[in-house]
Amino acid sequence: MGAPHHKKIKKTKKTTMGKWTRVAIAGIWLLLLLAAKNSSAQTPADRQQVQVERGHKQFQQACGFCHGADATGARGPDLVRSALVAHDVNGNLIGEVVHNGRPDKGMPPLPLAGEQIADIAAFLHARAKEALESSGVPADYPVERLLTGSADKGKAFFEGPGGCKNCHSTTGDLAGISKKYSSIELEAHMLYPDDPPVAAVLTLGSGEQISGTLSHMDDFTVSIRVGGKNGWYRSFPRNEVKVELQDPLKAHRELLPKLTSADMHNLFAFLNSLK
Repeated sequence: MGAPHHKKIKKTKKTTMGKWTRVAIAGIWLLLLLAAKNSSAQTPADRQQVQVERGHKQFQQACGFCHGADATGARGPDLVRSALVAHDVNGNLIGEVVHNGRPDKGMPPLPLAGEQIADIAAFLHARAKEALESSGVPADYPVERLLTGSADKGKAFFEGPGGCKNCHSTTGDLAGISKKYSSIELEAHMLYPDDPPVAAVLTLGSGEQISGTLSHMDDFTVSIRVGGKNGWYRSFPRNEVKVELQDPLKAHRELLPKLTSADMHNLFAFLNSLK
């Protein structure tokens, strides 16, 4: 009687241990699933915001003493309206300046890692976006911070190498423009004017031409709206039609990457003189 009883107790103990092991494993899997769910629930916008916040802290520590904690300038220049920041892509230009410094302007090189540069670039681009949307930068932003160029040099660029006079007139569309906008809005419109509709002419394989406003275009598809804003929406495979675009801002888009910081400030000084 004793032996069988002993075996029964041993078997029960083993079964209980197996049960708790399975419970523990199930609990671990549940925690892993919850962690994965929380990770996947974070949207790209959330991750971008986290990077911007990291960049803000990094900027305050490494750059804020010269450029101000909010990047609007102190001993160093304002970076919210910097042409270099506007032209930067994922830190390529910002990183070069940070690593090499600008000894002629009193800026030493900073030994920051690539990840830190990327975070700072994300913060500066976010500040620039806030400025363009007039949220986060006050409408009464002091014109003195922007008015660092020469109006005469700006006029020479406007009428000469900039080619601005080919599309604009100081007695026409630009007459009194400095009274229409605040200083920060004037520079925003100068650098990033509102996009007017782009006209498109599609030539089909049959020779038929269809004109309208461009709605979408990529390597595979081109779509236009025929007959105005509420007109018919038509889409075609890109390789089956010939596309001709009439972009009103073509000259502006081609000029923007070529603008130096001096050109930008000189142009602003000239436009600000058009009272």
